[in-house]
Amino acid sequence: MIRKATEQDIEGIISLLYQVHAVHSNGRPDIFIPGGIKYTEEEVKAILKNESTPVFVFVNEDAVLGYAFCEIKVTEGDTSLMDRKTLYIDDLCVDKNARGQHVGTALYDFVVSFAKEISCDSITLNVWEFNESAKIFYEKRGLKPLKTVMEQVL
Repeated sequence: MIRKATEQDIEGIISLLYQVHAVHSNGRPDIFIPGGIKYTEEEVKAILKNESTPVFVFVNEDAVLGYAFCEIKVTEGDTSLMDRKTLYIDDLCVDKNARGQHVGTALYDFVVSFAKEISCDSITLNVWEFNESAKIFYEKRGLKPLKTVMEQVL
């Protein structure tokens, strides 16, 4: 079942935040602190209370098997950009023990339906270059690169 996350889901969300952070710290140890976490429990609580940052969870018998942190972004009245409403997927994670069971696909499809329901023009997200499996996952869903961030490590 997929639904909007509640405070009762925080423990499961935090566990998944550690998993996704490990992927990042293994891929770019020069950027990510091993054993770290993207959001603290208090930050997750605040995110859950904010209507512009919906979080969806895939639950099975009260266990959180996956989540999608989203952010509704509106560009309006900009002198160089068209008025647009996008749903930004800040983070999507599936429990390592539930991978290959279509949890990620179900979450992504749910997010797409939600974005259409609230009249978004598009869905955007960022994928780290080292994260080949995430890139393949999103490409299979029809996402294409919008822009590229480049770096020169000194």
